Amino acid sequence: MGLNDAWTTRGRTRAVLVLLAAVGLAAAVQAGLWWRDAGLNARIAELAADPPQAGPQLRLPADDEARELRFAAAWRSALLARQQASAPEREAALARYRPLQDDGPLGQAARYNSANLLLRQAIEVRATLQPGQAIALLELAKEGYRDVLRHDPGFWEARYNLERAQRLLPDAEEEEPPVNEPAPEAERAVTTMRGHSAGLP
Repeated sequence: MGLNDAWTTRGRTRAVLVLLAAVGLAAAVQAGLWWRDAGLNARIAELAADPPQAGPQLRLPADDEARELRFAAAWRSALLARQQASAPEREAALARYRPLQDDGPLGQAARYNSANLLLRQAIEVRATLQPGQAIALLELAKEGYRDVLRHDPGFWEARYNLERAQRLLPDAEEEEPPVNEPAPEAERAVTTMRGHSAGLP
């Protein structure tokens, strides 16, 4: 075995060791990401439990934690609001959904869920002694559904719920002037004005 063969063998060994170290590092990084995601999924499952787990032992996510976790917390509050008819939980759900509303799939889901909460609240308010207070809630719900449909016109659940909201509060149509009266901004032609002679004999 010559000197060149010894250097070649050492070079190959060194290259294999470097390659193994890189693979080990990549595996460690991947394992760390997997561990983090597994913890995140466990927290989401805890928040999205049906029936929801109420109580102080459940730690709600901070604002800087994963958006999916904050979405699950909002969904949990919405579910509690629905089961317990709890106004504070409904407000908490709306407040948690609000910062998540963007153009991505999760943002669209947050917008749709917020509109559903507003529609349910409007239906409840209409059954009270002050049904007029439901108008603002219905308008906000319709706006939410329309925003969702702008990004995804094929979202049939949003389309159906928008129709339900429309039946409860139809959009105001622009009033047109009566047929017999001219529009206020219309000008009258000179020849149709009374008391004006066209200058003919």
